[in-house]
Amino acid sequence: MIRILGIDPGSQRTGIGVIDVGSDGRCSYVHCEALKLLDAADFPSRLGLLCEGLERVLDEWQPQQVAIETVFMAKSATSALKLGHARGAALATVVRRKLAISEYAPRVIKQSLVGGGAADKTQVQHMVRLLLRLPDARLQADAADALAVALTHAHMSATQMRTGVAVNQLRRRGT
Repeated sequence: MIRILGIDPGSQRTGIGVIDVGSDGRCSYVHCEALKLLDAADFPSRLGLLCEGLERVLDEWQPQQVAIETVFMAKSATSALKLGHARGAALATVVRRKLAISEYAPRVIKQSLVGGGAADKTQVQHMVRLLLRLPDARLQADAADALAVALTHAHMSATQMRTGVAVNQLRRRGT
Protein backbone atom coordinates (compact mmCIF):
# COMPACT_ATOMS: atom_id res chain seq x y z
CA MET A 1 0.00 0.00 0.00
CA ILE A 2 1.28 3.44 -0.94
CA ARG A 3 -0.08 6.63 0.62
CA ILE A 4 -0.16 9.72 -1.60
CA LEU A 5 -0.71 13.31 -0.53
CA GLY A 6 -2.13 15.63 -3.17
CA ILE A 7 -1.83 19.40 -2.77
CA ASP A 8 -3.83 22.09 -4.58
CA PRO A 9 -2.00 25.24 -3.48
CA GLY A 10 -3.80 28.51 -2.95
CA SER A 11 -3.25 31.77 -1.10
CA GLN A 12 -6.72 31.76 0.46
CA ARG A 13 -7.35 28.00 0.75
CA THR A 14 -4.98 25.13 0.08
CA GLY A 15 -6.57 21.80 -0.76
CA ILE A 16 -5.21 18.65 0.85
CA GLY A 17 -6.12 15.14 -0.30
CA VAL A 18 -4.78 11.81 0.92
CA ILE A 19 -5.38 8.48 -0.81
CA ASP A 20 -4.04 4.95 -0.48
CA VAL A 21 -3.14 2.90 -3.53
CA GLY A 22 -3.21 -0.87 -3.16
CA SER A 23 -0.93 -3.33 -4.90
CA ASP A 24 -3.79 -3.98 -7.34
CA GLY A 25 -3.85 -0.27 -8.25
CA ARG A 26 -7.14 0.46 -6.51
CA CYS A 27 -7.30 3.89 -4.93
CA SER A 28 -9.13 4.50 -1.69
CA TYR A 29 -10.04 7.69 0.12
CA VAL A 30 -8.21 8.46 3.35
CA HIS A 31 -8.64 12.19 4.11
CA CYS A 32 -9.26 15.59 2.56
CA GLU A 33 -9.60 19.13 3.79
CA ALA A 34 -9.10 22.72 2.78
CA LEU A 35 -6.62 24.67 4.86
CA LYS A 36 -8.38 28.00 5.41
CA LEU A 37 -5.77 30.73 5.34
CA LEU A 38 -7.91 33.89 5.41
CA ASP A 39 -8.07 33.94 9.22
CA ALA A 40 -4.48 35.20 9.29
CA ALA A 41 -3.80 38.88 9.91
CA ASP A 42 -1.64 39.35 6.81
CA PHE A 43 -0.25 37.46 3.82
CA PRO A 44 2.99 36.26 5.49
CA SER A 45 0.86 34.88 8.33
CA ARG A 46 -1.26 33.01 5.76
CA LEU A 47 1.89 31.29 4.52
CA GLY A 48 2.69 30.38 8.12
CA LEU A 49 -0.78 28.84 8.53
CA LEU A 50 -0.27 26.89 5.31
CA CYS A 51 3.04 25.46 6.57
CA GLU A 52 1.60 24.62 10.00
CA GLY A 53 -1.44 22.91 8.49
CA LEU A 54 0.68 20.94 6.04
CA GLU A 55 3.08 19.89 8.83
CA ARG A 56 0.06 18.61 10.82
CA VAL A 57 -1.21 16.64 7.81
CA LEU A 58 2.25 15.15 7.16
CA ASP A 59 2.55 14.11 10.82
CA GLU A 60 -0.95 12.66 11.02
CA TRP A 61 -1.22 10.82 7.69
CA GLN A 62 2.45 9.96 6.95
CA PRO A 63 2.33 9.97 3.12
CA GLN A 64 5.11 8.25 1.19
CA GLN A 65 4.61 10.26 -2.00
CA VAL A 66 3.50 13.83 -2.64
CA ALA A 67 2.03 15.44 -5.75
CA ILE A 68 1.26 19.11 -6.28
CA GLU A 69 -0.47 21.12 -8.97
CA THR A 70 1.70 23.52 -10.93
CA VAL A 71 0.90 27.21 -11.19
CA PHE A 72 -1.41 28.26 -13.99
CA MET A 73 -1.77 31.77 -15.34
CA ALA A 74 -3.79 33.78 -12.85
CA LYS A 75 -6.06 36.74 -13.50
CA SER A 76 -3.39 39.22 -12.47
CA ALA A 77 0.31 39.35 -11.76
CA THR A 78 -0.43 39.90 -8.05
CA SER A 79 -2.61 36.77 -7.93
CA ALA A 80 0.04 34.73 -9.71
CA LEU A 81 2.71 35.95 -7.32
CA LYS A 82 0.64 35.09 -4.25
CA LEU A 83 -0.15 31.66 -5.67
CA GLY A 84 3.56 31.15 -6.34
CA HIS A 85 4.38 32.06 -2.74
CA ALA A 86 1.79 29.59 -1.43
CA ARG A 87 3.10 26.87 -3.71
CA GLY A 88 6.67 27.62 -2.62
CA ALA A 89 5.70 27.39 1.06
CA ALA A 90 4.06 24.01 0.44
CA LEU A 91 7.05 22.74 -1.55
CA ALA A 92 9.52 23.86 1.12
CA THR A 93 7.48 22.19 3.87
CA VAL A 94 7.41 18.87 2.01
CA VAL A 95 11.06 19.00 0.93
CA ARG A 96 12.14 19.58 4.54
CA ARG A 97 10.59 16.16 5.26
CA LYS A 98 12.80 14.64 2.52
CA LEU A 99 9.76 13.56 0.49
CA ALA A 100 9.97 13.58 -3.29
CA ILE A 101 7.41 15.74 -5.07
CA SER A 102 5.79 15.16 -8.44
CA GLU A 103 4.26 18.14 -10.21
CA TYR A 104 1.29 18.09 -12.57
CA ALA A 105 -0.18 20.80 -14.77
CA PRO A 106 -3.92 21.46 -14.36
CA ARG A 107 -4.51 20.26 -17.93
CA VAL A 108 -2.80 16.90 -17.22
CA ILE A 109 -4.91 16.43 -14.07
CA LYS A 110 -8.12 17.07 -16.00
CA GLN A 111 -7.08 14.74 -18.83
CA SER A 112 -6.12 12.02 -16.37
CA LEU A 113 -9.45 12.07 -14.56
CA VAL A 114 -12.00 13.27 -17.09
CA GLY A 115 -10.35 12.55 -20.42
CA GLY A 116 -10.20 16.17 -21.55
CA GLY A 117 -7.91 19.00 -20.54
CA ALA A 118 -10.68 21.57 -20.65
CA ALA A 119 -12.95 19.86 -18.10
CA ASP A 120 -14.63 22.08 -15.54
CA LYS A 121 -14.49 21.76 -11.75
CA THR A 122 -17.83 19.94 -11.46
CA GLN A 123 -16.66 17.25 -13.90
CA VAL A 124 -13.43 16.78 -11.93
CA GLN A 125 -15.34 16.58 -8.64
CA HIS A 126 -17.73 14.03 -10.13
CA MET A 127 -14.86 11.80 -11.28
CA VAL A 128 -13.11 12.10 -7.90
CA ARG A 129 -16.32 10.89 -6.22
CA LEU A 130 -16.66 7.99 -8.68
CA LEU A 131 -13.01 6.88 -8.56
CA LEU A 132 -12.89 6.97 -4.76
CA ARG A 133 -16.39 5.52 -4.42
CA LEU A 134 -17.73 8.56 -2.55
CA PRO A 135 -21.05 9.09 -4.36
CA ASP A 136 -22.80 10.86 -1.47
CA ALA A 137 -19.82 12.82 -0.24
CA ARG A 138 -19.89 16.58 -0.29
CA LEU A 139 -16.43 17.64 -1.30
CA GLN A 140 -15.12 21.15 -0.81
CA ALA A 141 -13.77 22.30 -4.20
CA ASP A 142 -10.12 22.79 -3.17
CA ALA A 143 -10.07 19.47 -1.28
CA ALA A 144 -11.57 17.69 -4.31
CA ASP A 145 -8.90 19.26 -6.52
CA ALA A 146 -6.20 17.97 -4.14
CA LEU A 147 -7.68 14.46 -4.33
CA ALA A 148 -7.61 14.83 -8.13
CA VAL A 149 -3.88 15.65 -7.95
CA ALA A 150 -3.27 12.53 -5.82
CA LEU A 151 -5.33 10.35 -8.19
CA THR A 152 -3.43 11.72 -11.18
CA HIS A 153 -0.15 10.81 -9.52
CA ALA A 154 -1.43 7.30 -8.81
CA HIS A 155 -2.53 6.87 -12.46
CA MET A 156 0.67 8.31 -13.92
CA SER A 157 2.88 6.24 -11.61
CA ALA A 158 0.98 3.07 -12.52
CA THR A 159 1.33 3.84 -16.23
CA GLN A 160 5.03 4.42 -15.81
CA MET A 161 5.44 1.14 -13.91
CA ARG A 162 3.46 -0.85 -16.53
CA THR A 163 5.06 0.63 -19.60
CA GLY A 164 8.45 1.78 -18.38
CA VAL A 165 7.78 5.05 -20.17
CA ALA A 166 8.69 8.18 -18.26
CA VAL A 167 5.80 10.55 -17.83
CA ASN A 168 7.92 13.52 -16.73
CA GLN A 169 7.73 15.03 -20.21
CA LEU A 170 3.95 14.82 -20.17
CA ARG A 171 3.83 16.51 -16.76
CA ARG A 172 5.99 19.41 -17.90
CA ARG A 173 4.28 19.93 -21.26
CA GLY A 174 0.80 19.84 -19.80
CA THR A 175 -0.38 17.49 -22.52
